[in-house]
Amino acid sequence: MNQLIHPLLALILAPLLRGVINKTKAFFAGRQGPPLLQPYYDLAKLLQKGAVYSKTTSWVFLSGPVAGLAICVLCLFFLPFGNLPACVSFQGDLILVVYLLGLMRFLTVLAAMDTGSAFEGMGASREMTFSALAEPTMLFGLAAAARRAGSFSLTPMLHEITSGVWQTSAPTLVLVFAGLFLVFLAENSRIPVDDPTTHLELTMIHEVMILDHGGVDLGFIEYASSLKMWILGSLIVGLAVPVRSGVLVVDLLAIFAGMIGLTVLVGIIESTMARFRMVLVPQLLVGACIFTIIGFLIQ
Repeated sequence: MNQLIHPLLALILAPLLRGVINKTKAFFAGRQGPPLLQPYYDLAKLLQKGAVYSKTTSWVFLSGPVAGLAICVLCLFFLPFGNLPACVSFQGDLILVVYLLGLMRFLTVLAAMDTGSAFEGMGASREMTFSALAEPTMLFGLAAAARRAGSFSLTPMLHEITSGVWQTSAPTLVLVFAGLFLVFLAENSRIPVDDPTTHLELTMIHEVMILDHGGVDLGFIEYASSLKMWILGSLIVGLAVPVRSGVLVVDLLAIFAGMIGLTVLVGIIESTMARFRMVLVPQLLVGACIFTIIGFLIQ
């Protein structure tokens, strides 16, 4: 039963991460900001609304949000959380998780292109271009951690990353953390790669792909985005917070505190720097890939 704790926690608490980011940004701006639970209120409002569909769309457009949410839920069953093992674990499951997230992106892009909109096609093109640079970074980063832990399965890999491993392999793990953190920003459409609050179509990446979605469909997309943030965040925190006490409550609190700290860091970055020009984003992602490749090679 303990194996089901992580999927249940993720399904309940994933929207809270966005609330923490918004509160952090409000603090640095000197204002009160929206309530911490505002993402939950927004999801509830969207799920109560109807949707209007263009005559040019097909079943591809309708299936995109549902399939994306289902894939995120499926990924949760392959992820450990602190000292909790994953519900399903086998050698190579980390590659499966990476490509499940890639499949989610592919289905979102197909749904965007199914509208026949030039703007959404532009956003889809940008999304695929940047993801082609982000996925190798994630694979090299996880491969470096797996090589150090001696297992290509996420559960034993993250369980083997202890404080002792950090003492002996700190340079490798720091480089992996840096690379994966930059991927975390890119994959979740955060500054400096993308601005999730922008309303200018010409500068959007992810948001422009979902312009035609509304109501329940948009609610599914927003919820799936929160789950994706939780999935990538749990991988990073699992590496960066090597608390493996064996006491369930202590391990859960340590990892959850790491998740909150990660989102606070994202909020600080978004409060203290501007978004990069579009031409600089590939350079950022290539730099992240170089970090993880070096981390893989210097073991």
